[in-house]
Amino acid sequence: ENENDTRTALQFGVHVNLTDSREPKVHGTFAFPKLQSNFKDIITVVEKVTKHFGIEKNFKITEKSQTPMHSGLGSTTQLSLSAAAAVAKFGGIDASVHELARIIGRGGTSGIGVKAFESGGFILDGGHSFGRGQEKESFLPSSVSNARPAPILARYDFPWWFVCAIPQSETVHGTTEVNLFQKYCPIPECEVEKLSRLVLMKILPAVVENDIKAFGEGVTRMQETGFKKIEVGLNKTAGQLIEEFLKAGAYGAGMSSFGPAVFGIAEDERHALELKEKVGGYLSKKRIHHDLFVTKADNKGARIKISN
Repeated sequence: ENENDTRTALQFGVHVNLTDSREPKVHGTFAFPKLQSNFKDIITVVEKVTKHFGIEKNFKITEKSQTPMHSGLGSTTQLSLSAAAAVAKFGGIDASVHELARIIGRGGTSGIGVKAFESGGFILDGGHSFGRGQEKESFLPSSVSNARPAPILARYDFPWWFVCAIPQSETVHGTTEVNLFQKYCPIPECEVEKLSRLVLMKILPAVVENDIKAFGEGVTRMQETGFKKIEVGLNKTAGQLIEEFLKAGAYGAGMSSFGPAVFGIAEDERHALELKEKVGGYLSKKRIHHDLFVTKADNKGARIKISN
């Protein structure tokens, strides 16, 4: 059985400019210089989209800002879809987000990244059918899975704030990520049932009823359930940061995907800034190099602006 997935899109994201060029070019300036994206991956996305639609143009893509790569914030999917959507629009192609995701090979494990790009907000997906002859026959991350994005069961605007801490530590991606999926999956059925109950009976109703206390409690309990328990257990620093966020007064805390990004849930901007100061003090005291920022949820999804 596959676990369902819940995530919230963040306002801190990707900004890509695309213009005509005599030859394919990719440039970037980064808010996080030590976590630069792989330009070859962007060029591959452009090549896939232009080949699929028969677009005979060259582009210069300038990456103006970027969520840190391989930090658990879904930046690979967002950057890839940003480049794909810009190229399609520039080529006069009216393509849906799901079609672009299929062309570039994103969303094969979770439907969250694709839906977040489309509309933002708090999102719950239903996972994939699994087994011989089903949508997925092996446990793989999105980067190496050919399945369609998982179906979306619910999407709501998300009202609260986050403080995100990204300690500069070893990240999980590529072959390492594939091996972890193979080693720890399938998750025991009892754990899947426990997580499903937690999502459907506590976390989802809390969003609908605007109950930040119940939401935070549910998210914190998720860190000890199912595959998330394994992810957190593999990252000692993340576990310690979760505890620090809770001690600092966060309504809830957790690690995003495989990390290393850890977040605390705040009621408003004032509360978020207080959490940032306290957690930042802890990280500095421990001499842990890090990025730390405050952000709201993005409830709109990607925006494309065309200018002459």
